Amino acid sequence: MFVKSIDQLQSVMRSHLCTRCGSCVGLSGGKIVFEDKTGKYLPKIMSPIDANLADTLWEACPGKQFNFPDFRKEFYPDAAHFHAFIGPYERIGIGYAVDPLVRHEGASGGIISAILIWLLKQKKIDGAVVLGMSKTEPWLTQAFIATTAEEVLQGAQSKYIISSTNDILPEIEAFNGKLAYVGLPAQIQSIRKLQRMKHPSVKNINYIFGPFYGNTLHFSSVHSFLKTHGEKDYHNITRLYFRYGEWPGNMRVELKSGRVIELKKFHANYLIPFHILRNSLYCTDLTNEFTDISGGDAWAPVYEERGKGFSMVISRSKKGDALLREMIEAGWLSFDQITEQEAIKMHSHGYDFKKRGSFIRIKFRKWFRKSVPDYGYEVSGFAFSRYLMEMVISGLFVLLSTGFSRWMIELFPPKFIGGIFEKTRTIWKQSTHKIKRQDL
Repeated sequence: MFVKSIDQLQSVMRSHLCTRCGSCVGLSGGKIVFEDKTGKYLPKIMSPIDANLADTLWEACPGKQFNFPDFRKEFYPDAAHFHAFIGPYERIGIGYAVDPLVRHEGASGGIISAILIWLLKQKKIDGAVVLGMSKTEPWLTQAFIATTAEEVLQGAQSKYIISSTNDILPEIEAFNGKLAYVGLPAQIQSIRKLQRMKHPSVKNINYIFGPFYGNTLHFSSVHSFLKTHGEKDYHNITRLYFRYGEWPGNMRVELKSGRVIELKKFHANYLIPFHILRNSLYCTDLTNEFTDISGGDAWAPVYEERGKGFSMVISRSKKGDALLREMIEAGWLSFDQITEQEAIKMHSHGYDFKKRGSFIRIKFRKWFRKSVPDYGYEVSGFAFSRYLMEMVISGLFVLLSTGFSRWMIELFPPKFIGGIFEKTRTIWKQSTHKIKRQDL
């Protein structure tokens, strides 16, 4: 089994299937490390791995296989509701943190930060695993265990570059107390695998929360953003934000010189097709289906026009729903329940991209005899027009991710490109609206 496990693991580590979740690094005891974090950010085996460790690493890896139906049955056996796109859930609603500071510091409504702070104040947890920016290399992400409300807010807001939260597993195991864990879908899938294995590294995790997930970008996106503003050395970064200020926020870079560079969030989205992590295109989990509570931006004109930040909130487990109810009754969260139809309509673009587009892109990989992830289920039966649309999308991702395309885009001011990108995206969404909504 050992040879097979290590070979399987390395095949994922060297391919687009690697999610960079960090579990192999965290569990390896220093035998695997991430190299070139400002480049491809891939794990590398540095010293020999024994058979038992190889098997553990392979079982914990979410890159090649994660059986959605099996894990739903195990972790949500009595869920009140289930939808193939949303996953298991108890309630769905629109809400925000009542505390204005928490709401402002969050990416949208500050829901996850508010939950963590509440749990700490109620002494239901002693710490929370969150993702912040590195103190020594402020241009990179770094997971840490927050034990105060102030530290929780240091981990607030989305980070759109690669994160490897699970490389903190040794600290999680050594922590003296109960923990909440916040992560992206693949990171949480690995945690659930470890919980199924009853691995000691996750014994302290009592709650799991996570944001909705669209895509991740390589660090090259930040480097490119700087270059277009005449700054060539990312080592001059002192602070990096992706959702700074009033919702939906701005991409903001603060430099040693005192210079501040900002661009509206929707304009900064122009970086996505040029720097997207390819694995993002094969992830089918938009709303973080294996959490206790998940949340993301409430993308609807009625909320976007108000500013301040609103989140869609999904309670999934019984204890997650009990926690949500408790916080609402205590006046910590504002929450208005909505139907699953309203939820799907609000994120129809994302659901189409993840639950239909991802499976089509996986099928494309099969055609080229490349390895594909196994999720234990498939969504199929799409109209031919949807396949054609995906060919255009996938073709653009391939074309725009080339070095030449990146060089070309850096010749233009980001505000100019961002404005064109936002307008083009609006036109694209309008022209493909019927295709994406068909039978959704």
